[in-house]
Amino acid sequence: MTHLLTHIRTASFRLLASLIAVVLLTSGCASSSSAPPVNVPDQLEFTDEYRIGVGDSVRVNVWRNEDLSVTVPVRPDGKISVPLAGDVQVGGKTPEQVASVVTQRLGKFIRDPNVTVIVTEMGSDAFRSRVRVTGAVKKPVSIPYRQGMTVLDMVLEAGGVNEFAVPGRAKLFRRNGDHLKIDLDRILRKGDMKTNYPLTPGDVITVPERTF
Repeated sequence: MTHLLTHIRTASFRLLASLIAVVLLTSGCASSSSAPPVNVPDQLEFTDEYRIGVGDSVRVNVWRNEDLSVTVPVRPDGKISVPLAGDVQVGGKTPEQVASVVTQRLGKFIRDPNVTVIVTEMGSDAFRSRVRVTGAVKKPVSIPYRQGMTVLDMVLEAGGVNEFAVPGRAKLFRRNGDHLKIDLDRILRKGDMKTNYPLTPGDVITVPERTF
């Protein structure tokens, strides 16, 4: 009888141990499948890159070389002067692109230069963000961009089209090179707002004149 009880206890212990092993294995698999590895980038990526313009001021910092580090305004020719690097074209370039050019030039004089470029004042940003109406309007205008502006808002700011205009062939030119057709005739005469596009900074509306 004692031998039988011992056998039953041993079998029960083995069964319990097997069940515990299965539970632990299942839990481990579930944890690994529900928690995918986190991919942490080395650095943040900025998609909206600022382009330096005339009127901006930039800080060129050369690490451990204060004599070569300067804060200078961008000249009307779109250039700045950096010690040893000379005149550097910065207009239309990103700070990273300018830093690369300065690094390359300074590399001829110092070993492994570490250069950073920061825009300290954005004097050109307000000018480049303006919106404009040109061509056959009563008063061509250039005004600061305001959120919510539309094609119709700008045409009204310009006093409307003049008697020589071909409003059905107007166009909206964007800073990125895109252009859209605008039917000002339908907007102004029929209230059809299909081409009354919302504006973005730097947009230019042109209204052509008819040929005689």
